[in-house]
Amino acid sequence: MARTIMLIPVGAGVGVTSVSLGMVRAFERNGLNVNFFKPVAQPRQGEKGPELSTEIIRQGTNASPATPFTLSHAEKLIGAGKTDVLLEDIVERFESHMVDAEIVVVEGLVPTAKQPFANSLNYNIAKALDAEMIFVTNPGTDSSEQLKDRLEIACSNFGGRKNKRIIGCVINKVGAPLDEAGRNRPDLAEMFEANAANASHNLEVLQVFGKSPMPILGCIPWNAELIAPRAKDLAKHLNAEILNEGELHERRLHGITFCARSIPNMLEHFRPGALLVTSGDRADVIVAACLAAMNGVKIGALLLTGDVRPDVNVLKLCSQAMATGLPIMLITTNTWQTALTLQNFNLDIPADDKPRIEAVQEYIASHIDKQWIETLTIGTKRTRRLSPPAFRYQLTELARKAKKRVVLPEGEEPRTIEAANICAERGIATPVLLGNPTEIKRVAESQGITLSAGVEIIDPITCREKYVAPMVELRKAKGLTEVVAREQLEDNVVLATMMLEQSEVDGLVSGAVHTTANTIRPALQLIKTAPGSNLVSSIFFMLLPDQVLVYGDCAINPDPNASQLADIAIQSADSAKAFGIEPRVAMISYSTGSSGQGSDVDKVREATKIAQERRPDLIIDGPLQYDAAIMENVAKSKAPNSPVAGKATVFVFPDLNTGNTTYKAVQRSANLISIGPMLQGMRKPVNDLSRGALVDDIVYTIALTAIQAKQLSS
Repeated sequence: MARTIMLIPVGAGVGVTSVSLGMVRAFERNGLNVNFFKPVAQPRQGEKGPELSTEIIRQGTNASPATPFTLSHAEKLIGAGKTDVLLEDIVERFESHMVDAEIVVVEGLVPTAKQPFANSLNYNIAKALDAEMIFVTNPGTDSSEQLKDRLEIACSNFGGRKNKRIIGCVINKVGAPLDEAGRNRPDLAEMFEANAANASHNLEVLQVFGKSPMPILGCIPWNAELIAPRAKDLAKHLNAEILNEGELHERRLHGITFCARSIPNMLEHFRPGALLVTSGDRADVIVAACLAAMNGVKIGALLLTGDVRPDVNVLKLCSQAMATGLPIMLITTNTWQTALTLQNFNLDIPADDKPRIEAVQEYIASHIDKQWIETLTIGTKRTRRLSPPAFRYQLTELARKAKKRVVLPEGEEPRTIEAANICAERGIATPVLLGNPTEIKRVAESQGITLSAGVEIIDPITCREKYVAPMVELRKAKGLTEVVAREQLEDNVVLATMMLEQSEVDGLVSGAVHTTANTIRPALQLIKTAPGSNLVSSIFFMLLPDQVLVYGDCAINPDPNASQLADIAIQSADSAKAFGIEPRVAMISYSTGSSGQGSDVDKVREATKIAQERRPDLIIDGPLQYDAAIMENVAKSKAPNSPVAGKATVFVFPDLNTGNTTYKAVQRSANLISIGPMLQGMRKPVNDLSRGALVDDIVYTIALTAIQAKQLSS
């Protein structure tokens, strides 16, 4: 039977939907099957369409939440004295949709002037669903004593301290900026402004930990980055005409500057993520903003007011800046009216903003008490599938514990710099950027990144010479001379590989701008294979909605023979196990079992036999068609006696053509995240990136590399 956790907001503006997102993610990280239920919809003013909390959970998690009852339906029954009928309806919907869940997060109603019945209904719902209750609050302007009193009052409204179903509280938005009335819902203009006085005040609020009438299960600091909207969200709010779309759907706004002064007095505000607001006839501001964009400053957007279109020649002059992705919008209102409209901009998360939903989930989940979460998994006997959130969380946790240094030879590349900074800030690894320090800092600044003290920068010019002699020694059998070695070390990938070979770093990640061959060739020549490994192969981790699969080999070996294919299967199984995935290896072919003939299927059949003989401890079967390997209903008819069919977690493809095509088809068609390729069989970890890699892809590849380094050194 599912364990039910109900989040009950103590007042408006506490961010209960964000806490719901984080709570669901925290449970997913621990391999629990989680679902979500919002019993009664509570639309915001002017909101249309699906209930926002439910839709955000549906878009951002693996949960399949039930549709909530409408507020009008609830109010009608409550007004008619039929609260018991409403509760029966809620219980029925809950039971019918939460059958397979181990944990259900229920989000209560926010008490407002228009819904004064919210607390009473929340309590009745909690009792009807036999839910454990967690209060969600925020400090506001309260002192620790006042916050304690507020929690005491909330507790008394739900049965008091004697109610064993009250298990704790979550304090959200610690350090949030406040207005004069103590409201912590800033408008867009002030949301990123430092609020030192309030931050200091909230340090005092944290003293509530020693006074709280209930356990504090989470204390979540304010993070302005999590409320940064996309330029497209603002364009929609303003009903703006788009003069240049650029990266309207991707760029985020980190503050507003009204450009009323002369250019020299405004330049400091031309920063990454800034929304620059000016009249459409201010050609000087428009040109200055475009010059900043051409110099690498990713301005959030340029908003032109007064329904004044810039001169055609000005726009023509700015065409190269527009090509960098700078969004330009035009509205009819003047600057004063625009300022008023911006104050009413809704900073809630839109249901279609998946990157922001993901960021909120991860941030909130990281501040929920881990020990409490782990207690919920005790006694669960179900064999778990490692979900994508659990896998990503496990990666970062294992990487933190490994404490390794990873060199990034593409140190001046923007995505690599951002990924390095994230890794340093999260403690995933110590990133070592190879490149010109001045250029690296310039690129970081143009992206609005303040480089963490944990990011190491090494100028290749200062250290190349010391690797010449060791490299000549390593390749003397191949006739390498000092002149040629010095020339090859001009390539930062070769230089980074020598740093790894000399054990000055623990791993290497490259490929954001280099080909796979550029990354792997120096490693094969200088690092070579691990003892006992006959070849180097690769795997991808495919993050399906409800589990993580391993695909090998999709990047290295064009046409392995049967013995090599067996090695790939064994390497892939061992890698899966090392990352918490129970290996059940399917040797993929166009035929299942003995139904097909031909040299290709015979190779897979022989490889399966060799792998089984070499590693009898592994569960390996083949040949299997892909559908028989992954779908239980197909497996029952095609391979009823197979220990792998229908539940494979590791898929070994017969050749590079099949593997690479399949991984890309699955990734693109299903819009999945894939992490890799991760190289197997190297003496020290070297990993390749796709040239289309996103920042997150680089971060997780660095984490993989750090973990591999730990495993290879133990």
